[in-house]
Amino acid sequence: MRDMRPKSRVLALGSAGALVTATLMAGAVATPAAGANNGQGQDRETRGAAIAAERAAKAGIDWQDCPADLGLSKLIRCGWVSVPLDYADPYGKQIKLAVDRIGNTGTEQERQGALVYNPGGPGGSGLRFPTRVINKTVWANVAKAYDFVGFDPRGVGHSAPISCADPQDFAQGPKMDPVPDSEADKSIQRKLAREYAQGCYERTGRAMLQQMTTANTVRDLDVIRAALGEQKLNFLGVSYGTYLGAVYGTMFPGHVRRMVVDSVVNPARENIWYQANLNQDVAFEGRWKDWQDWVAANDATYHLGTTRDAVQEKWLKLRATAKKSPIGGVVGPNELISFFQSAPYYDSSWALVARVFSKYVAGDTQALIDAAAPNMSDIAGNISSENGNAVYTAVECIDAKWPTNWQTWDRDNTRLHKTAPFMTWANAWMNLPCATWPVKQQNPVDVKTGKGLPPVLIVQSTRDAATPYAGAVELHKRFKDSRLITEKDAGSHGVTGLANPCINDRVDAYLLTGKVDSADVTCAPHATPKP
Repeated sequence: MRDMRPKSRVLALGSAGALVTATLMAGAVATPAAGANNGQGQDRETRGAAIAAERAAKAGIDWQDCPADLGLSKLIRCGWVSVPLDYADPYGKQIKLAVDRIGNTGTEQERQGALVYNPGGPGGSGLRFPTRVINKTVWANVAKAYDFVGFDPRGVGHSAPISCADPQDFAQGPKMDPVPDSEADKSIQRKLAREYAQGCYERTGRAMLQQMTTANTVRDLDVIRAALGEQKLNFLGVSYGTYLGAVYGTMFPGHVRRMVVDSVVNPARENIWYQANLNQDVAFEGRWKDWQDWVAANDATYHLGTTRDAVQEKWLKLRATAKKSPIGGVVGPNELISFFQSAPYYDSSWALVARVFSKYVAGDTQALIDAAAPNMSDIAGNISSENGNAVYTAVECIDAKWPTNWQTWDRDNTRLHKTAPFMTWANAWMNLPCATWPVKQQNPVDVKTGKGLPPVLIVQSTRDAATPYAGAVELHKRFKDSRLITEKDAGSHGVTGLANPCINDRVDAYLLTGKVDSADVTCAPHATPKP
């Protein structure tokens, strides 16, 4: 999501409907007290989390070579952490979570412990996080002090993966145009969404499916902390990873040492998750227009028009052409949106998407087919994509109660589509399985400051499409003594990994010393992409 709703995922349902202390001593591990969840959740689950963390602290992690299919450097080591499937039954069935690590690059005296990372989703894997040390990114200073630790959350990748559909069927294209032309189109999409929800139940099973909650992933995170031998958690969360951080800070406030949250999910209970997706649609429309303005300003390179309206006209023409006759037989409107949405997500995609679009308009259709068509020969990639979508759907559908009345969905998305047509219906169909979800839905955690929570560093761009700016403001209000760094007039999703010294230097200072500015900070935007 950096996000983590993978780029193919917003529309992946397509046929089914389509986001300072010194060095810590190994073994000095605090386990949750009975009230460590700050009043959230059930007492049995609180006790179960304490038992699991204590058990993990004793067991540690047996670091070894990583599975070959991950394609990771030999410098990165992998291991497994056992957690209860159901924290209310800590001695019952266990599942294994995949964890990896690369050691700090500085001296033993410089080492401050492990920095644990989640990239978002729900459904994103964090196992590539240690590669940031090898690839000499903006994290070089932090890497001197911290081991970089990634993990696959429950249900993801190498951690008891779940599934909702056959991966090859899931990847197949072209899928239905997400924008309905008739009530009949809506009826078909509703049927596909019901079938997808039922597929999750049949392929994953009730026992696993009902435990796919954010609260359980947060408990898992605390068990990983204990298994690492860390007294307190140092955490970097991006996109949905910020919601994990918010809930962790609420449930285990005394276990936080440092926490950076980047591109923030609005944690208000009324926002999780139905309203969050409606808010995304509005923000995506705004960022889509930002990209069109950039393309128009670089018309000498792309020849797509000198105004936003001109670029939009070519987009609508492309969309209509693909609807009438899918390009190459496989790229329809659904596949187009799946590819083009990477531009409002990430600035790093601006030039790529514009280049492919430009080639198509100039007569080169193959470039667009190569970029947007499903790759049916990529078996592993299709398995990963389907798994990521399954986790996304399961977590969001179980975390909160969704509208079950189709009239609510139809009213809200019909209205919103009039002003935000780029993503609205695609997003609606992707999430519609939640309306007929086959296991009990929960109530979101009430995110707030608990006893012992240190200052949390919040980083956010003002024009982020996937996690609108209001989310950062809301978390800032809820976490006392937090600091907000705003990247003004920027909108790339995931800010801390980009080169912007105003942000990079403050993130480094916080993670290395624990210090934050005396007041919130507004930074100028990072460099605009070059054509």
